[in-house]
Amino acid sequence: MIPDSYLAGYAEEPGYLDYGRFGPLAESAAIEARVFNDSLARVRHGSLGVFAEQDERLRTAVSVLTGFRPDAIVAQPNTTAGLLHTMFGLTGSVLLSPDEFPSLPIAASRAREALHTVQPVWLDTDHGHVTPGRVREQLESNTAAVAVSLVDARTGYLCDLEGIRQVIGDRLLIVDAIQGFGVVDAPYGLADVVVSGGQKWCRAGWGTGFLALSDRALESLTPVFSGYGGTDEVEPWGHVPPPSGLAHAYLTSNPDPIAAARLAATLEEIAEVGVADINAAMALAVSRVIDLADEFGIPIASSRAERERAGIVVLDPPAEQLTLLTASLHNHGVTATTRLGTVRLSIHAGTSSETIDMLRAAFVSFGSAANY
Repeated sequence: MIPDSYLAGYAEEPGYLDYGRFGPLAESAAIEARVFNDSLARVRHGSLGVFAEQDERLRTAVSVLTGFRPDAIVAQPNTTAGLLHTMFGLTGSVLLSPDEFPSLPIAASRAREALHTVQPVWLDTDHGHVTPGRVREQLESNTAAVAVSLVDARTGYLCDLEGIRQVIGDRLLIVDAIQGFGVVDAPYGLADVVVSGGQKWCRAGWGTGFLALSDRALESLTPVFSGYGGTDEVEPWGHVPPPSGLAHAYLTSNPDPIAAARLAATLEEIAEVGVADINAAMALAVSRVIDLADEFGIPIASSRAERERAGIVVLDPPAEQLTLLTASLHNHGVTATTRLGTVRLSIHAGTSSETIDMLRAAFVSFGSAANY
């Protein structure tokens, strides 16, 4: 059961179904931002020490939800930065779908172009789904790593991390977790690299994220972009020490403490409520949206099976009706993403009945106009 105190932290206006693009700030994150910005503006004597504590607080919060040690976690400003660190540090071939969100294939391609130490191998998916079977079929002897999205941003497909780990053996498993982190109770410990931002389902705002690395990843990857914050010395004056052997080797500079505080606050809240309970509440809301689409005869391209879905429902109307559906949603105050001929609805645990009613009204208008 989701506590009312958690649901009260959803402060956005009704009609918001676009968490896959951006999650409006949770009240817990908004409070952290106000408190720390006020402290930063006033800079009372002795007040700056608390800023230095936020990095450890963030790493501890991530550790609780992922199972990675705090010293194996490093703050990142976004998912893309963590993926670039990973791909530029990799040696060998990496198997991944060219249809992943662009951050992943572009990171792999840029690393190949710049360093020639990593070679992307493009996976032929199962209708856009990265499945253990397809990965097994296309593994090669020189495949060093497999990179996947926990939840596909276009199809809403929830990846089978356990199955993929079984078929790839001791190769590195790299997971872009941003479309599921905080709402999917995934076996992150099976991965060697977990990267996520906090601006979507965690509702912590832009500038938040992390990179978590297994011992095998720490040994295998090279911290190419490692700044002075990535050494084992606080301020290495007069000489250039090597990067740390721990995850903070992947720092280019000191992390933003206010961003860290926002993300830490939301992750602490998620841990207190429980990812499984958040996921269960979200699943019920997703089922309501699927039933509503079925009621109005709107085709669904995303999976209906709970084991293959998270918070995303993809509507796939006939091409000639896409503009009409998009306009109906807009006219009824429903915020969603229209992309590549489909409409993506992103539903969270805090999605209200009022929002569902607004979606129904939009579907009524769409159905009336489409049948006119």
